[in-house]
Amino acid sequence: MNARNPEPPQAPAPLQPLPPLTSRTVLAAAHVVADPGADVSPDGPAAVDWDATLAFRRHLWAHGLGVAEAMDTAQRGMGLDWPGAAELIRRSAAEAKAVGGHIACGVGTDQLTAPAATLADVRGAYEEQLALVEDTGAQAILMASRALAATADGPDAYLATYDDLLRQASAPVILHWLGPMFDPALAGYWGSADLDAATDTFLDVIAAHPGKVDGVKISLLDADREVALRRRLPDGVRCYTGDDFHYPDLIAGDDHGFSHALLGVFDPLAPIAARAVRALDGDDLRVFHELLDPTVELARHLFQPPTRFYKTGVVLLAWLAGHQSHFTMVGGLQSARSLPHLTRAYELAAALSLFPDPDLAAHRMRTLRTVYGATP
Repeated sequence: MNARNPEPPQAPAPLQPLPPLTSRTVLAAAHVVADPGADVSPDGPAAVDWDATLAFRRHLWAHGLGVAEAMDTAQRGMGLDWPGAAELIRRSAAEAKAVGGHIACGVGTDQLTAPAATLADVRGAYEEQLALVEDTGAQAILMASRALAATADGPDAYLATYDDLLRQASAPVILHWLGPMFDPALAGYWGSADLDAATDTFLDVIAAHPGKVDGVKISLLDADREVALRRRLPDGVRCYTGDDFHYPDLIAGDDHGFSHALLGVFDPLAPIAARAVRALDGDDLRVFHELLDPTVELARHLFQPPTRFYKTGVVLLAWLAGHQSHFTMVGGLQSARSLPHLTRAYELAAALSLFPDPDLAAHRMRTLRTVYGATP
């Protein structure tokens, strides 16, 4: 294909599904594909291109990764409201059943669009979402709640809320601790701004419910703190790293254990991540690091402050890779990063050979720069 006159954009060729990974459980938090032709406003309900959104999940499953659905990467609370998330969960869970893919879905409280008046309101919102996820047959991820953070008056409120939810859960769940760098409204989660005290409360929740917690996802971008917490987890409770800055070493582990993964950065990095973990499956730590370590520079660029806008770079790379036909996001979030930031993301991804069709990616990046009024 000539880069000056590219052929009509085509989606990447379907993969022959690869077997699941064995040494680590790896879930990629997947983005949603907006419908670019919908007449919507930035603060209105999201218009989703369901065909392209589900096709991207099949891409992740084909590599042997699991899908973490309706999470922060899917713009929960940043363009995707609860009705949209509920539809996403139903559709993706059905697709997972059809193709035999691993899926876990976010359970939150985002139907509470105004500050919750009581902890009972928060519990009720959580319970509604937990019931929906469990009805689909997907695993539940109990996400950190803005409403709980705004309503709780200390650690006891968290202990009581999670106690109720874990007693009701029909299968082991993943607990999610999302730091304020991803969502400023979650500052002081678990009842304290002191992370040591917050960690103690978090561990108390887990210890009170043996057999009800499959694992914990830690998204604090602090590798030392994750390792320390990982070593304190009860037997049988996994640590899923959500650290998009230090994931190679955390997944590789040390003499005392390792982290599994639930990462937004594995949305664009799925092909490399899958190959790297397959090297671990074969006890080849050298190849694992050779494949995954060079991706950290791109990850740190995508997740640079303000970190919550990392989704813009993730969707840019999906467009450049041919997984969708446009660079439009729900809530208009394609405008959240500067052109220099997007250009650097393209350069770093190209250096990693992330684009199935490099000519198409180069053409699309030139087109974007022209639209912005910059030199192609």
